[in-house]
Amino acid sequence: MTILAANEPQCLATGGSVELTVTAKAKDLGGFTVRRVLPASERRTVGPFIFFDETGPAQFPPGEGMNVRPHPHIGLATVTFLFSGTIMHRDSLGCAQPIEPGAVNLMTAGRGIVHSERTPPQLLESGQFLHGIQTWMVLPDEEQEIEPAFVHYRADSLPQHEEDDVRSTVIIGEAFNLRSPVEVRLQTLYLEQRYAAGGRCRLPETAEQRGVYVVSGRLEIDGSHIEAGTLAVLGPCHVSATAAEPCHVMIVGGEPVSARHVKWNFVHSSRQRIDSAAKDWIEGRFAAVPDDTEFIPLPEDFFE
Repeated sequence: MTILAANEPQCLATGGSVELTVTAKAKDLGGFTVRRVLPASERRTVGPFIFFDETGPAQFPPGEGMNVRPHPHIGLATVTFLFSGTIMHRDSLGCAQPIEPGAVNLMTAGRGIVHSERTPPQLLESGQFLHGIQTWMVLPDEEQEIEPAFVHYRADSLPQHEEDDVRSTVIIGEAFNLRSPVEVRLQTLYLEQRYAAGGRCRLPETAEQRGVYVVSGRLEIDGSHIEAGTLAVLGPCHVSATAAEPCHVMIVGGEPVSARHVKWNFVHSSRQRIDSAAKDWIEGRFAAVPDDTEFIPLPEDFFE
Protein backbone atom coordinates (compact mmCIF):
# COMPACT_ATOMS: atom_id res chain seq x y z
CA MET A 1 0.00 0.00 0.00
CA THR A 2 1.32 3.43 -0.90
CA ILE A 3 0.59 6.33 1.42
CA LEU A 4 1.93 9.79 0.68
CA ALA A 5 1.36 12.19 3.56
CA ALA A 6 3.58 15.01 4.72
CA ASN A 7 4.51 15.01 8.41
CA GLU A 8 3.16 11.57 9.18
CA PRO A 9 1.65 11.23 12.68
CA GLN A 10 3.56 9.50 15.44
CA CYS A 11 2.35 6.13 16.75
CA LEU A 12 3.05 4.68 20.17
CA ALA A 13 2.21 1.18 21.36
CA THR A 14 0.47 1.01 24.73
CA GLY A 15 -1.25 -1.63 26.82
CA GLY A 16 -4.69 -2.69 28.02
CA SER A 17 -7.73 -1.87 25.91
CA VAL A 18 -5.79 0.86 24.07
CA GLU A 19 -3.66 -0.92 21.46
CA LEU A 20 -2.04 2.16 19.94
CA THR A 21 -2.10 5.94 20.18
CA VAL A 22 -1.54 8.27 17.23
CA THR A 23 -0.53 11.85 17.93
CA ALA A 24 -1.73 14.26 15.26
CA LYS A 25 0.68 16.29 13.17
CA ALA A 26 -0.23 19.91 12.44
CA LYS A 27 -0.16 21.10 8.85
CA ASP A 28 -0.66 24.69 7.71
CA LEU A 29 -2.96 24.87 4.68
CA GLY A 30 -2.63 28.62 4.28
CA GLY A 31 -4.69 30.57 6.78
CA PHE A 32 -5.82 27.59 8.82
CA THR A 33 -4.32 24.48 10.38
CA VAL A 34 -5.34 20.83 10.25
CA ARG A 35 -4.29 18.09 12.64
CA ARG A 36 -3.94 14.73 10.87
CA VAL A 37 -4.03 11.30 12.56
CA LEU A 38 -4.87 9.06 9.59
CA PRO A 39 -3.13 7.75 7.59
CA ALA A 40 -0.23 7.07 9.96
CA SER A 41 2.92 5.03 9.48
CA GLU A 42 1.81 2.21 11.81
CA ARG A 43 -1.94 2.49 11.35
CA ARG A 44 -3.38 3.22 7.92
CA THR A 45 -7.07 2.66 8.64
CA VAL A 46 -9.58 2.22 11.44
CA GLY A 47 -12.53 0.37 9.95
CA PRO A 48 -13.21 2.06 6.59
CA PHE A 49 -11.69 5.38 7.71
CA ILE A 50 -8.47 6.02 5.78
CA PHE A 51 -8.13 9.78 6.29
CA PHE A 52 -8.93 11.85 9.39
CA ASP A 53 -8.19 15.57 9.77
CA GLU A 54 -9.28 18.01 12.43
CA THR A 55 -9.80 21.27 10.55
CA GLY A 56 -9.08 24.33 12.69
CA PRO A 57 -10.08 25.71 15.05
CA ALA A 58 -9.47 28.84 12.96
CA GLN A 59 -10.74 32.40 13.28
CA PHE A 60 -10.98 34.00 9.86
CA PRO A 61 -11.08 37.80 9.84
CA PRO A 62 -13.28 39.67 7.34
CA GLY A 63 -12.01 39.14 3.80
CA GLU A 64 -10.33 35.81 4.56
CA GLY A 65 -11.64 32.25 4.53
CA MET A 66 -11.36 28.72 3.16
CA ASN A 67 -10.80 28.65 -0.60
CA VAL A 68 -10.22 25.08 -1.77
CA ARG A 69 -10.49 25.17 -5.56
CA PRO A 70 -12.05 22.32 -7.57
CA HIS A 71 -10.11 19.07 -7.26
CA PRO A 72 -10.86 15.39 -8.08
CA HIS A 73 -11.44 12.23 -6.05
CA ILE A 74 -11.90 8.56 -6.94
CA GLY A 75 -12.61 5.40 -4.95
CA LEU A 76 -13.73 6.97 -1.66
CA ALA A 77 -16.55 8.66 0.22
CA THR A 78 -16.06 11.88 2.16
CA VAL A 79 -17.81 13.28 5.24
CA THR A 80 -17.24 16.77 6.60
CA PHE A 81 -18.71 17.24 10.08
CA LEU A 82 -18.51 20.77 11.43
CA PHE A 83 -18.67 21.96 15.04
CA SER A 84 -18.81 25.62 14.02
CA GLY A 85 -18.71 27.71 10.85
CA THR A 86 -19.98 27.01 7.34
CA ILE A 87 -18.34 25.65 4.18
CA MET A 88 -19.97 25.89 0.75
CA HIS A 89 -19.72 22.60 -1.18
CA ARG A 90 -20.07 22.59 -4.98
CA ASP A 91 -19.44 19.57 -7.17
CA SER A 92 -19.42 18.28 -10.74
CA LEU A 93 -22.88 16.73 -10.26
CA GLY A 94 -24.26 20.25 -9.99
CA CYS A 95 -24.85 20.04 -6.22
CA ALA A 96 -24.41 23.23 -4.19
CA GLN A 97 -24.90 22.70 -0.46
CA PRO A 98 -23.71 24.61 2.62
CA ILE A 99 -22.02 22.36 5.16
CA GLU A 100 -23.29 23.58 8.54
CA PRO A 101 -22.62 22.47 12.13
CA GLY A 102 -24.04 19.07 13.00
CA ALA A 103 -25.18 18.20 9.47
CA VAL A 104 -23.71 15.51 7.22
CA ASN A 105 -22.72 15.99 3.61
CA LEU A 106 -21.84 12.54 2.24
CA MET A 107 -20.02 12.66 -1.09
CA THR A 108 -19.33 9.35 -2.83
CA ALA A 109 -16.57 9.74 -5.42
CA GLY A 110 -16.72 6.28 -6.99
CA ARG A 111 -15.35 6.45 -10.56
CA GLY A 112 -14.72 10.18 -10.19
CA ILE A 113 -16.06 13.47 -8.87
CA VAL A 114 -14.75 17.04 -8.63
CA HIS A 115 -15.68 19.47 -5.86
CA SER A 116 -14.71 22.75 -4.25
CA GLU A 117 -14.92 23.90 -0.62
CA ARG A 118 -15.14 27.62 0.06
CA THR A 119 -16.31 30.08 2.66
CA PRO A 120 -19.73 31.44 1.61
CA PRO A 121 -19.61 35.06 0.33
CA GLN A 122 -21.57 36.51 3.26
CA LEU A 123 -19.24 34.90 5.81
CA LEU A 124 -16.20 35.87 3.76
CA GLU A 125 -17.31 39.46 4.19
CA SER A 126 -17.97 39.21 7.94
CA GLY A 127 -15.38 36.60 8.95
CA GLN A 128 -16.10 33.35 10.80
CA PHE A 129 -14.83 30.78 13.29
CA LEU A 130 -14.35 27.38 11.62
CA HIS A 131 -13.82 24.02 13.32
CA GLY A 132 -14.66 20.45 12.33
CA ILE A 133 -13.56 17.02 11.15
CA GLN A 134 -12.91 15.89 7.59
CA THR A 135 -12.78 12.15 6.88
CA TRP A 136 -12.41 9.83 3.90
CA MET A 137 -13.90 6.34 3.91
CA VAL A 138 -12.92 3.42 1.70
CA LEU A 139 -15.50 1.98 -0.69
CA PRO A 140 -15.97 -1.81 -0.99
CA ASP A 141 -13.60 -3.51 -3.45
CA GLU A 142 -16.39 -4.20 -5.95
CA GLU A 143 -17.87 -0.68 -5.67
CA GLN A 144 -14.82 1.52 -6.16
CA GLU A 145 -16.04 2.49 -9.64
CA ILE A 146 -19.70 3.18 -8.87
CA GLU A 147 -21.41 6.34 -10.09
CA PRO A 148 -20.59 9.42 -7.98
CA ALA A 149 -23.30 10.71 -5.64
CA PHE A 150 -24.00 13.41 -3.07
CA VAL A 151 -26.51 13.30 -0.20
CA HIS A 152 -27.19 15.89 2.52
CA TYR A 153 -28.56 14.97 5.97
CA ARG A 154 -29.86 17.69 8.30
CA ALA A 155 -28.42 17.94 11.81
CA ASP A 156 -31.82 17.25 13.39
CA SER A 157 -32.05 13.93 11.52
CA LEU A 158 -29.15 12.42 13.51
CA PRO A 159 -30.20 10.56 16.68
CA GLN A 160 -28.80 11.58 20.06
CA HIS A 161 -28.32 9.66 23.31
CA GLU A 162 -27.72 11.15 26.77
CA GLU A 163 -26.60 9.16 29.79
CA ASP A 164 -24.19 9.63 32.72
CA ASP A 165 -23.30 13.21 31.68
CA VAL A 166 -22.38 12.14 28.13
CA ARG A 167 -24.26 13.32 25.03
CA SER A 168 -23.64 11.19 21.94
CA THR A 169 -24.66 11.92 18.34
CA VAL A 170 -24.83 8.91 16.02
CA ILE A 171 -23.42 10.31 12.77
CA ILE A 172 -23.08 6.99 10.92
CA GLY A 173 -23.97 3.46 11.97
CA GLU A 174 -25.65 2.13 15.10
CA ALA A 175 -24.98 2.76 18.80
CA PHE A 176 -27.02 2.88 22.03
CA ASN A 177 -29.89 1.15 20.18
CA LEU A 178 -30.07 4.11 17.80
CA ARG A 179 -29.37 4.08 14.06
CA SER A 180 -28.25 6.97 11.90
CA PRO A 181 -30.15 7.62 8.65
CA VAL A 182 -26.85 8.12 6.81
CA GLU A 183 -26.46 5.28 4.30
CA VAL A 184 -22.93 4.01 3.63
CA ARG A 185 -21.56 0.96 1.80
CA LEU A 186 -19.47 -0.65 4.54
CA GLN A 187 -20.31 -1.35 8.18
CA THR A 188 -19.28 1.92 9.84
CA LEU A 189 -19.36 3.56 13.26
CA TYR A 190 -18.98 7.34 13.55
CA LEU A 191 -20.03 9.24 16.68
CA GLU A 192 -19.59 12.64 18.28
CA GLN A 193 -19.51 12.66 22.10
CA ARG A 194 -19.48 15.52 24.57
CA TYR A 195 -18.61 14.66 28.17
CA ALA A 196 -19.33 16.84 31.18
CA ALA A 197 -16.75 16.67 33.98
CA GLY A 198 -17.16 13.24 35.57
CA GLY A 199 -19.04 11.85 32.57
CA ARG A 200 -18.63 8.15 31.95
CA CYS A 201 -19.56 5.94 28.97
CA ARG A 202 -19.18 2.33 27.98
CA LEU A 203 -18.16 2.67 24.34
CA PRO A 204 -20.29 0.96 21.69
CA GLU A 205 -19.26 -2.53 20.61
CA THR A 206 -21.07 -2.38 17.26
CA ALA A 207 -17.82 -2.21 15.25
CA GLU A 208 -14.98 -4.70 14.89
CA GLN A 209 -12.40 -1.90 14.83
CA ARG A 210 -12.71 1.30 16.89
CA GLY A 211 -10.74 4.47 17.48
CA VAL A 212 -11.32 7.40 19.84
CA TYR A 213 -10.08 10.88 18.88
CA VAL A 214 -10.02 13.58 21.56
CA VAL A 215 -10.83 17.01 20.14
CA SER A 216 -10.56 18.84 23.48
CA GLY A 217 -10.12 17.93 27.13
CA ARG A 218 -8.64 14.66 28.35
CA LEU A 219 -10.26 11.24 28.37
CA GLU A 220 -9.34 8.23 30.51
CA ILE A 221 -9.85 4.85 28.86
CA ASP A 222 -9.27 1.95 31.24
CA GLY A 223 -6.32 3.69 32.87
CA SER A 224 -4.85 5.27 29.70
CA HIS A 225 -5.02 9.07 29.54
CA ILE A 226 -5.79 10.32 26.03
CA GLU A 227 -4.92 13.96 25.42
CA ALA A 228 -6.42 16.36 22.88
CA GLY A 229 -5.11 15.76 19.37
CA THR A 230 -4.65 12.02 19.96
CA LEU A 231 -6.35 9.00 18.38
CA ALA A 232 -6.54 5.91 20.60
CA VAL A 233 -7.00 2.67 18.64
CA LEU A 234 -8.93 0.21 20.77
CA GLY A 235 -8.67 -3.54 21.12
CA PRO A 236 -11.59 -5.97 20.70
CA CYS A 237 -12.79 -5.79 24.30
CA HIS A 238 -15.21 -3.97 26.60
CA VAL A 239 -14.05 -0.36 26.91
CA SER A 240 -15.20 2.38 29.27
CA ALA A 241 -14.23 6.06 29.07
CA THR A 242 -14.31 8.71 31.79
CA ALA A 243 -13.73 12.47 31.58
CA ALA A 244 -12.28 14.26 34.60
CA GLU A 245 -12.95 17.55 32.76
CA PRO A 246 -15.30 18.57 29.93
CA CYS A 247 -14.24 16.59 26.90
CA HIS A 248 -15.14 16.54 23.20
CA VAL A 249 -14.59 13.20 21.44
CA MET A 250 -15.08 11.56 18.03
CA ILE A 251 -15.38 7.78 17.68
CA VAL A 252 -14.58 6.09 14.35
CA GLY A 253 -14.63 2.47 13.32
CA GLY A 254 -16.23 -0.34 11.42
CA GLU A 255 -15.29 -3.48 9.53
CA PRO A 256 -11.67 -4.01 8.41
CA VAL A 257 -10.86 -3.20 4.79
CA SER A 258 -8.38 -4.55 2.28
CA ALA A 259 -5.24 -2.62 1.33
CA ARG A 260 -5.57 0.63 -0.56
CA HIS A 261 -3.19 2.97 -2.37
CA VAL A 262 -3.57 6.63 -1.42
CA LYS A 263 -1.96 9.35 -3.46
CA TRP A 264 -2.98 13.01 -3.52
CA ASN A 265 -6.81 12.94 -3.55
CA PHE A 266 -7.16 9.43 -4.97
CA VAL A 267 -7.88 6.15 -3.11
CA HIS A 268 -8.01 2.79 -4.87
CA SER A 269 -6.90 -0.85 -4.65
CA SER A 270 -5.12 -0.42 -8.02
CA ARG A 271 -2.11 1.87 -8.34
CA GLN A 272 -2.59 1.80 -12.12
CA ARG A 273 -6.12 3.16 -11.69
CA ILE A 274 -4.78 6.02 -9.60
CA ASP A 275 -2.20 6.86 -12.28
CA SER A 276 -4.90 6.80 -14.96
CA ALA A 277 -7.07 9.14 -12.86
CA ALA A 278 -4.14 11.53 -12.56
CA LYS A 279 -3.72 11.54 -16.35
CA ASP A 280 -7.46 12.14 -16.75
CA TRP A 281 -7.15 15.18 -14.48
CA ILE A 282 -4.19 16.55 -16.43
CA GLU A 283 -6.00 16.08 -19.74
CA GLY A 284 -9.33 17.53 -18.57
CA ARG A 285 -11.43 14.36 -18.73
CA PHE A 286 -13.11 14.82 -15.33
CA ALA A 287 -16.48 16.58 -15.32
CA ALA A 288 -16.19 20.19 -14.16
CA VAL A 289 -17.90 22.05 -11.31
CA PRO A 290 -20.50 24.25 -13.07
CA ASP A 291 -19.58 27.93 -13.46
CA ASP A 292 -16.12 27.44 -11.94
CA THR A 293 -13.04 27.56 -14.18
CA GLU A 294 -10.50 27.32 -11.34
CA PHE A 295 -8.81 24.04 -10.39
CA ILE A 296 -5.97 22.61 -8.31
CA PRO A 297 -3.27 21.24 -10.63
CA LEU A 298 -1.79 17.78 -10.17
CA PRO A 299 1.31 17.99 -7.94
CA GLU A 300 4.47 18.19 -10.05
CA ASP A 301 6.04 15.20 -8.27
CA PHE A 302 2.96 12.95 -8.56
CA PHE A 303 4.59 10.34 -10.81
CA GLU A 304 7.96 10.29 -9.03
